[in-house]
Amino acid sequence: MNTNTPLDYTTVKAAIDSFRLPSFNYATIRDIVNIANKIEEETGEKFVRLEIGSPGFPPEQIGVEAELQAIRNGVSSKYPPLHGIPQFKEAASKFIKAFINVDIAPESCVPTCGSMQGCFAAFLLCGQCDSRKRKVLFIDPGFPVQKTQLKVIGMEYDSFDTFEYRGEKLAEKVESLLQTGEYCALLYSNPNNPAWTCLTDSELRAIGRLSKKYDVTVIEDLAYFGMDFREDLSKPYEPPYQPSVAHYTDNYILMISGSKAFSYAGQRIAVVAMSDKLFAREYEGLRQRYGIGGFGTVYTNRILYTLSAGTAHSPQVALAAMFNAAVNKEYNFLHTVYEYGHRAEKLKQIFQDNGFYIVYDKDIDRPLGNGFYFTIGYPGKTGIELVYELLFYGVSAIALNPTGSEQEGLRICTSFVREDQYPILEERMRRFHENNQ
Repeated sequence: MNTNTPLDYTTVKAAIDSFRLPSFNYATIRDIVNIANKIEEETGEKFVRLEIGSPGFPPEQIGVEAELQAIRNGVSSKYPPLHGIPQFKEAASKFIKAFINVDIAPESCVPTCGSMQGCFAAFLLCGQCDSRKRKVLFIDPGFPVQKTQLKVIGMEYDSFDTFEYRGEKLAEKVESLLQTGEYCALLYSNPNNPAWTCLTDSELRAIGRLSKKYDVTVIEDLAYFGMDFREDLSKPYEPPYQPSVAHYTDNYILMISGSKAFSYAGQRIAVVAMSDKLFAREYEGLRQRYGIGGFGTVYTNRILYTLSAGTAHSPQVALAAMFNAAVNKEYNFLHTVYEYGHRAEKLKQIFQDNGFYIVYDKDIDRPLGNGFYFTIGYPGKTGIELVYELLFYGVSAIALNPTGSEQEGLRICTSFVREDQYPILEERMRRFHENNQ
């Protein structure tokens, strides 16, 4: 590695070494954050932060005001109902109809403390329905913590990287695994974290068909709801709608987070919506364990009860207010977050001008849109090498490997980039490219 770097090489190396990581293969996102913080402190140089997937905008005031009013009205002294407050459930049902064009009854819409809790509870539930099915299939790359959740629970999983499996190949790959009969659930994010790929309608149709054929529950993580900016998905009750497997099967759970599209991450609020048919479905495995067999009832009255005894009133009120305002055309919930796409366009150009390439660049034959994430690689460098070396250039990012990707490169998050940092990044990447010729 060339030691003629923008940040003093010796100081940066000492800061990295102080964390005593056996290898950068073991560095988590939080490790990278902490290392970058220490280097900033030691050198006085500000980093271009591209590693952490946290919202970069203030929370929507519609939600803030609704939540404050709820607190003033005294909801903080009361336990929330496990299944959610009525106004939240009704607003979630309307939002899903308006922006996905799917009918889900309010009863089947349940608030959770973020999609993280919703997913954890879904894994627990799906793994208890049938003792013969205890594995989850991930369509990767994806969110690494979801695999950690399965390790905590003690469930197994398999995964594959979609890089070589799109279109008909995706359906063939999924079926080759599901036909073993081992899987209780299948999970993917759409748009994808970290690749920002989006499954096409034909791919979702195939997944829906296979979920029915092999009786597997599809967990669709919509953390970045509506944020494929190639289409305008912000108009209620008008196509195009947010693509979803819910159009093609009843075996689905949708996770819609308040964190990214609504910039409400700190209040840990999401809606888990399952088809009415799945919500009411009875499983003998659940009956033997709990004395009741209803999928949706066990989800709320047993699993969520033991995890947090419900989701706080006031964040439910906040998200309900934002859902209703979006449905009533009083608030374009994507208006602010379009900026992520503008940032991605500028960042991609800087990296590509300096020898980098986009790793996941197409949905089959269609160029990817610009959004919250994108992926880059550099010839001859592994993702881990890039993570390490870019720290000496005042740039922090994470490698693709922990996401289940088999490609070498980095995930770039656009959320914290400031306008004044583009020329700084340009200069640092120019130096990096010169040093690696």
